[in-house]
Amino acid sequence: MAEHDYDLVVRARRAVTPEGERPAAVAVRGGRIAAVLDRGAPASAARTLDLADDEVLLPGLVDTHVHVNEPGRTEWEGFATATRAAAAGGVTTLVDMPLNSVPPTTTAAGLAAKRAAAHGQTAVDVGFWGGAVPENTGPGATGVLRELHEAGVYGFKAFLSPSGVEEFGHLDPDRFRAAAAAIGEFGGLLIVHAEDPRVLAQAPPATGRDYASFLASRPDTAEHAAIALVIATARATGTRAHILHLSSATALPLIAQARAEGVPLTVETCPHYLTIAAEEVPEGATQFKCCPPIRGAANRDLLWAALADGVIDCVVSDHSPSTVDLKRLDTGDFGAAWGGVSGLQVGFAAMWTEAAARGHGLADVVRWMARRPAEIAGLAAKGAIAVGRDADLAVVAPDAAVRVDAAALRHRNPVSAYHGRELRGQVRRTLLRGTEVDPDAPHGRLLARNEG
Repeated sequence: MAEHDYDLVVRARRAVTPEGERPAAVAVRGGRIAAVLDRGAPASAARTLDLADDEVLLPGLVDTHVHVNEPGRTEWEGFATATRAAAAGGVTTLVDMPLNSVPPTTTAAGLAAKRAAAHGQTAVDVGFWGGAVPENTGPGATGVLRELHEAGVYGFKAFLSPSGVEEFGHLDPDRFRAAAAAIGEFGGLLIVHAEDPRVLAQAPPATGRDYASFLASRPDTAEHAAIALVIATARATGTRAHILHLSSATALPLIAQARAEGVPLTVETCPHYLTIAAEEVPEGATQFKCCPPIRGAANRDLLWAALADGVIDCVVSDHSPSTVDLKRLDTGDFGAAWGGVSGLQVGFAAMWTEAAARGHGLADVVRWMARRPAEIAGLAAKGAIAVGRDADLAVVAPDAAVRVDAAALRHRNPVSAYHGRELRGQVRRTLLRGTEVDPDAPHGRLLARNEG
């Protein structure tokens, strides 16, 4: 008989489990949760971790929308820096987007290059999305998508408008419908950047330092029209579709109706849409530029209502970093600056601060930022403190203050829309499969959809 029943027992006065928040002792064996016991229950373990009175045990967060950009644009971000930022923010699993790297993840060879670049660098577990682009969709090309699916990507990202990088083209409506049909044939998931290029082309271009000019260049109607196409395509093909980074509340009735009709549709939004309002963006503050854009306070309230009602499923970062020069902070020109918010490390604190102010609890944040992203992507071992799951855990002090300093964040480039903000929710420890994350000794794994 083994000397100890468990490798580790974590005892917490407050732990967020699928059954709710309660005192618990979480027992770990072989990197998985072997038992969830009463806090005072006897349990023989090689190691014991007793949480402080002000700490709460959460499942590790799951961020399924991260642009790591390696290989090819590692100066923007990379697996080493991105995963260390994730761990510092309580995120134990991320899924990497297929664009902004060279090559992009649009072929099995591109996926192999991505995995080779990530090998040995990841402080947390990392999975990969594939991409649906003009080159691998349509007649004669469906085998490429199936090959990527069989190689283990969690689904396929498509843009309905230009992506901003030449290696990853967008799909016109006919190509999009063809891609959806092909992906549906093998039971895949299609995730969509939903903005209509025709609407964007008719909008006034963004110019200068005025955020209102940029906001006018990406109107609500662009999201609304594109989401209508996604819904119609999912309805016609039966292919599961997921709307990425929803920013516009005008599309919510359309989404709610489609879901009520049984269309296989899920929806995410991001912390920056829920915690920042257009009215707060200073002149020339291009660190706030992202596509689709951060909209007004009234729109933000409607997104929160939809999240509470379950019309929006989950909250993920859309961490989309770049080098400092590409953000054009020197000129503050919204038209010229790269669009993307770097929020991977601070997403939990930003969300918890706003959620608590609106009367939500930690169990709600866990549902939005751990359980539902894991379920949508198919990460069966992640997202909950439950027997059989990976022992991925975050120890947080929900009432501890956090002041964001962009230069101190662990992602590669010191740019943050949250710089200077006073937030609540300090992440004190992050455990991956029962072992505390050590940035100098990364032990993250590279995940694949077909490996369980």
